[in-house]
Amino acid sequence: MSNFIEFLKIVVFGLVEGFTEWLPISSTGHLILVENIVHLNASAEFMKVFRVVIQLGAIMAVVVLYFNRLNPWAPGKKKNQQLATWHLWIKILIACLPAAVVGLLLDEVLDTYLYNPYVVAAMLIIYGILFIVLEKHNEYVDFPIKKVSQISYRTALYIGLFQLLALIPGTSRSGATILGAMLLGCSRTASAEFTFFLGIPVMFGASLLKILHYGLDFSGMEFFFLLAGMVIAFAVSMYSIKFLMGYVKKHDFRFFGYYRIILGVIVLAYFGVMAVMGLS
Repeated sequence: MSNFIEFLKIVVFGLVEGFTEWLPISSTGHLILVENIVHLNASAEFMKVFRVVIQLGAIMAVVVLYFNRLNPWAPGKKKNQQLATWHLWIKILIACLPAAVVGLLLDEVLDTYLYNPYVVAAMLIIYGILFIVLEKHNEYVDFPIKKVSQISYRTALYIGLFQLLALIPGTSRSGATILGAMLLGCSRTASAEFTFFLGIPVMFGASLLKILHYGLDFSGMEFFFLLAGMVIAFAVSMYSIKFLMGYVKKHDFRFFGYYRIILGVIVLAYFGVMAVMGLS
């Protein structure tokens, strides 16, 4: 019975990761809240690996959904299309460089000092306000960059610099890059798609580093939980990505801004009450 209950908790984590990873609402913010309400009976090492493994499941959804677009050798692609795909990958790697360098240097420091509910709540609220203000400003803007293929190498690098902001928990990697891309003139669709693509090397790299650091010295049941969380996050991410791409074709991001502010207030209130009661 205890293993079944733990499995149900894994399902909850996978659902939350899958729904929130690709929406600009901070999967970290949601997971911190869930971790403090739904307590997994697991070691700290397992939880650190579990967080990156379910993210790995989420990123696999991008690989599957955009496989032909991201594959230079996809059947039927002509020479110019293959060349365009290689250019896209170069832009993705350029955009990933800032976060890869800084993240590698500061990963443990950021986890130690910033991975807490108060920082997350503050970032949820701040970026929620920024989304609302930006979308109010963009109400009648005709974005010059309408497709990912129109993003230049320089713009890709600048988007990568915005991605550095996501090293602060609660910011949301997709939120920071979407905001940055829109400020640089990218349409909502192009911003969201490029954000998805950036996630592939960033999250694969982060997952690999965490696994190498903490290892995989887990029991058979723990391996099952890791696999289950990854599969659930993958399946839900497939839906989440399709939902976001359909949503941004007809709507702006203001709804997500309001959602972030409400969630940030809830996180502050919850942990504030817990602190007063001496339970945190």
